[in-house]
Amino acid sequence: MTNSIAIVTDSTNDLPLALRQQYDVHVVPLYILWGNETLRDGVDVLPEDFYARMQREPEARPKTSLPTPGDFLKVFEEVLAHGAKEIVTLTISSAMSGTIEAARQAAEMISAPVHLVDSRSNSMSLGWQILAAARAREQGGDAAAMVAAAETVRQSLVYIIALDTLDYLFAGGRIGGAISFLGQVLKIKPQISVNHQTGKVEAGEPARTRARAIETLYRNFFKRIDTSLPLHIAVLHNAAFEEAEALAQRVQQEFSPAELLTSIVSPVLGVHTGPRAIALCGYAG
Repeated sequence: MTNSIAIVTDSTNDLPLALRQQYDVHVVPLYILWGNETLRDGVDVLPEDFYARMQREPEARPKTSLPTPGDFLKVFEEVLAHGAKEIVTLTISSAMSGTIEAARQAAEMISAPVHLVDSRSNSMSLGWQILAAARAREQGGDAAAMVAAAETVRQSLVYIIALDTLDYLFAGGRIGGAISFLGQVLKIKPQISVNHQTGKVEAGEPARTRARAIETLYRNFFKRIDTSLPLHIAVLHNAAFEEAEALAQRVQQEFSPAELLTSIVSPVLGVHTGPRAIALCGYAG
């Protein structure tokens, strides 16, 4: 390790592998409970295989579980053994998961400073904050500067997801049964977004068809972001490769963002959003 300040996160970050390696980001996986199997997110099950299995086994609904304090402690001890003096840890929203509490407990077991950041989101909303912290470190910033950079990015983040079905949110307890029933009757394609102040998921504008859902996603996302500033945008998908590529091409052609990424969503998030979900996530500045 060449960095005296290590960056540790959880497996919901959805950063492409090349960027995790480039910026020396260490990942603690969450768990997927599938029948009698306990799988480490992104380690024992990769996204492509996960979504293919969801399609093959639609009745077998997996569940998710938190990393343990011991999981974080193991990674903390590894980065310290390789030369880190401090650790900045960014996690999935505390309003969505208790992951940050596991990190906090692990931090109390070591003598080195651990700076905890609640991303108040997940996926590339977490990923963009990690990149901001890593780039601040690259420019010589200390841990406080890294945390401040992440928080600055969070203030302007927009993250909207078009789901193909409400079933998985309902199965995971994220919405009520009445809403799920209504969605099935109307055959709507629901939209959700993340409130980066509360860290909670909110309902968005539904659509009646897949094409309309993606168009509504696009329109609502760019309505909420300042396109006069340099744009940093991620196209995210749950194994909807062709649609994600088409969406990325449209973004590039119409807005020429400073940074444009396409990434498949981690299995642990896919448990709740289901196959073929597609999203836009990014910030201006």
